[in-house]
Amino acid sequence: QVQLLESGGGLVQAGGSLRLSCAASGRAFSAYAMGWFRQAPGKERESVALISRSGVSTYYIDSVKGRFTISRDIAKNTVNLQMNSLNPEDTAVYYCAARAWISPATVPLPFRPEFWGQGTQVTVSS
Repeated sequence: QVQLLESGGGLVQAGGSLRLSCAASGRAFSAYAMGWFRQAPGKERESVALISRSGVSTYYIDSVKGRFTISRDIAKNTVNLQMNSLNPEDTAVYYCAARAWISPATVPLPFRPEFWGQGTQVTVSS
């Protein structure tokens, strides 16, 4: 079992930045590929950014490439999402997710999370 707790959401104006953090506890953090997902009202949950166990590989959806950066600190059991140049279309509940994965250097696609955090709201005003 892995427990995930997100923080860092809030209200920001368009063009602004936010940094989300996810603290993991439980079984070996380094055994899990990690990801950030989001769900806007009336829409399906989508993957936003994913990172491999070692942190060497990442994946982003096209709409956030060049604006969002995912990173992980294995020593601190955290995964972060730096979000820059935010726009109202980024408004959603953001979820941290984990999946046990055999390869340390690749990102599982599709990700198919095994564990979820409770989510944190990000609201971008125009």
